[in-house]
Amino acid sequence: MGIEERIFNKELHSKITTAEEAAKLINDGMIVGTSGFTPCGYAKCVPMAIAERIKNGEKMRFELHTGASVGVELDEALAEVNAISKRLPYQTGKTINKRLNDGDTMYLDIHLSQVAQQLRYGFLGKMDVCIVEAVCIMEDGGIVPSTSVGNTPTFIQEAEKVIVEVNTTQPMELVGMSDIYIPKDPPARHPLPFTDVSQRIGTPAMPCDPRKIAAIVPCDITDKTRPLAPLDETSKAMAANLIDFLQYLYGDTLPPLQSGVGNVANAVMAGLVESKYENLKCWTEVIQDAMLDLIDVGKLTAVSGTSLSPSPDGLKRFYAGIKDYRQKIILRPQEISNNPEIARRLGVIAMNTALEADIYGNTNSTHMFGTRMVNGIGGSGDFSRNAGLTVMLTPSVAKGGAISRIVPHVTHYDHTEHEIHVIVTEQGVADLRGLDPREKVAVMIEKCAHPDYKDMLWDYYNRAKREVGGHIPMLLDEAYSWHVRFNETGTMKI
Repeated sequence: MGIEERIFNKELHSKITTAEEAAKLINDGMIVGTSGFTPCGYAKCVPMAIAERIKNGEKMRFELHTGASVGVELDEALAEVNAISKRLPYQTGKTINKRLNDGDTMYLDIHLSQVAQQLRYGFLGKMDVCIVEAVCIMEDGGIVPSTSVGNTPTFIQEAEKVIVEVNTTQPMELVGMSDIYIPKDPPARHPLPFTDVSQRIGTPAMPCDPRKIAAIVPCDITDKTRPLAPLDETSKAMAANLIDFLQYLYGDTLPPLQSGVGNVANAVMAGLVESKYENLKCWTEVIQDAMLDLIDVGKLTAVSGTSLSPSPDGLKRFYAGIKDYRQKIILRPQEISNNPEIARRLGVIAMNTALEADIYGNTNSTHMFGTRMVNGIGGSGDFSRNAGLTVMLTPSVAKGGAISRIVPHVTHYDHTEHEIHVIVTEQGVADLRGLDPREKVAVMIEKCAHPDYKDMLWDYYNRAKREVGGHIPMLLDEAYSWHVRFNETGTMKI
């Protein structure tokens, strides 16, 4: 099917142009929004054309807003030419990550559910141009998203101009899989009437005034999703520990599940494939390979998210079985998929990963050694503060055992002991519900810490309790030097 056949508003055919021509709509100092949430459904052709303009000598930098992380044709292509002055709300590429840690690019790490509303409020400035990947454009100008929704509906609403990349590699069977709803802002907002994962309250297309569409670009570049690492013994052990705990806590019926992105999160969902659980539902952000596995074996009856995020093989499997998968999968704007009101109403089990956890139950998900940004908080905070059960998972050690991930105090606070119910490592499960921080110490050390570090952690806590006492005994100098290692010359290394 050619591009003209995917544009049902015939008057818009005159807007069809090249990526190079559309890229001329982007100028220095703009705020640019694009579709994309993980490397699915992101703009591809126009960002690469913008990068080429800069390679050819044009001086240009602009703010880039997306749904979350995106693919190499967007983040990496623009970061390589240092085109991004500020980035939000999440990223994963090596080049963009280096740019922001080196100070070349400013970075706003923000809860994903809050981005759209803050843009509408004007907190984030006025968006100049939105670049959207689409399956097709409806007669009324409505844009049908491809493999992610993210913040795109609000970007379209708020931007002065819209560039649409109609991707002819994306199957038309995606039409109808999305449920687009933009809530009104307070104080005019009404309750979001979700009491079940499979409910729909919106439309299949993102509303767009046809007069805002400034250019339509044909695109035939496929999503470049990331491979998932094979399930290792550590991930399998964490998954088994958590599933055993859920069986103890909930019995045979689980509330809707939320699972973060990445290998550990995928391993947890994969563990449910072999479990005895049936009739599972997910209210989550991303749909990964293991969720497709659960659908294939008939255990997952409905999954709501804002994006697909499978491996390359998983994406091929999705396309091959799209007629069946689309019956179980609904994609929504991320302010709906990550909405705190809905997470609390449904009582979701939120399962996300951390870089490290401390003996009092706080976790760090974003900053290596408290300083170097890794990816961002993403949507984990949207769920952790509102879930029926909040679970954080992390291996007990890193660097082959050279560093403990269970520490006296985390070097950066993302999810605090006030909201975390359970911490899981391959060593075991720390059930922290109802405990004073000092009561949590024994559970954390004995259940979650690696045996090589238990004595060190106990020594720290006992000295802290003796020397300073308090609600949370804390030896500041020692707590924050826990990660420091020295080489043979006495030089610090991390």
